[in-house]
Amino acid sequence: MAYLIDLKTFADIRGNLTVIEDKEIPFSIKRVFYIYGVDDSVRGRHRHKKTIQALYCLKGSCEVYNNDGEKEETFILDKPNKCLVLMPEDWHKMYNFTQDCILQVLASEYFDLNDYIFEEYS
Repeated sequence: MAYLIDLKTFADIRGNLTVIEDKEIPFSIKRVFYIYGVDDSVRGRHRHKKTIQALYCLKGSCEVYNNDGEKEETFILDKPNKCLVLMPEDWHKMYNFTQDCILQVLASEYFDLNDYIFEEYS
């Protein structure tokens, strides 16, 4: 089941510093990628066999719809310290990207097309 975590952030008059440590993310990071320059397209539309992911917007915002086969939920990622953890069974799609959105994703596995399941739960 998908869930939100607040990334540790230190703020003072100089600005903000957000930290991601391996004790906050429930997996070892093998891949990092980011999505940006998205028009009105919908991204994602899949789940995984074994990959766990952590998503957060470095800039801007987007929405993430999630369906784990039992529960459907929509998350709004609109702060750089708001991180959504998606488990392998979480079929998800990302949409409503703001023009300035940069969505960064941390993944527990290297890219493998055989790890993807595109069919949504009924």
